[in-house]
Amino acid sequence: MNSLHSKFHINSEDWAGLEPISDQEKQVRIDLATAYQLAYLKNWDDGIYTHISASVPDEDGTYLLNRFGLRFNEVTPQNLVKVNLQCQVLTGEGPVNQTGFAIHGAVHAARSDAKCVLHLHVDSVIAVSAQAKGLLPISQHALRFYRDVAYHDYQGLALSAKEQATLLENLADKKAILLHNHGSIVCGASIQQAFYLMDVLDKACKIQVLSRSDQDFICPPAEICELTYGQLCSDGDDEGRLEWPAYERALMDS
Repeated sequence: MNSLHSKFHINSEDWAGLEPISDQEKQVRIDLATAYQLAYLKNWDDGIYTHISASVPDEDGTYLLNRFGLRFNEVTPQNLVKVNLQCQVLTGEGPVNQTGFAIHGAVHAARSDAKCVLHLHVDSVIAVSAQAKGLLPISQHALRFYRDVAYHDYQGLALSAKEQATLLENLADKKAILLHNHGSIVCGASIQQAFYLMDVLDKACKIQVLSRSDQDFICPPAEICELTYGQLCSDGDDEGRLEWPAYERALMDS
């Protein structure tokens, strides 16, 4: 068993440094740290900025976030920070990024179904977010978001209370929102679903960026887009469950 696999295990000796926590929280910590490490392998990180958060089971209003100052590949199940919706650190060593908290705290507070929230600055997604027509239905990957993506205008670095309200209004019940000139937020009913959807969104945006913007794109008819969107969403919130073990193997083999 390599050192990474040892740390990412519910029976790891590294848990001893934390106050007693449930096996359910340990598993969420393992899955969330796995998502961070995988995001690093996919080049989704942005130095010490951007975040992935997950709700703590059976603890309303609390979630786990990376410590500000760590790169994604430095995140482990044990060094994740537990915070509440007031940005108070409950467990672990802070600090947490205030702008990151403003985004994640707002979404977690407003969307009880958002058990995991990814806010990333991925090159392909930023490029598409800056295009006036947004994400186009030119690939099967993009069709997963045919009725499931929103948009939000750029308003600067800091997320004010007023902008939080606008962001949440724009997001509504969608799984993804493109932040113009900035990046994206993806929500999932589980870490597995949120990570899988971000993977699909990244590929959809890469395909669009690789396509020549001066071309007339071949897009399926609206009825086919609707049909395919329904087919791609047929697993409901179980999305990502089947793929997750393969993601985990990719991490442990890296």
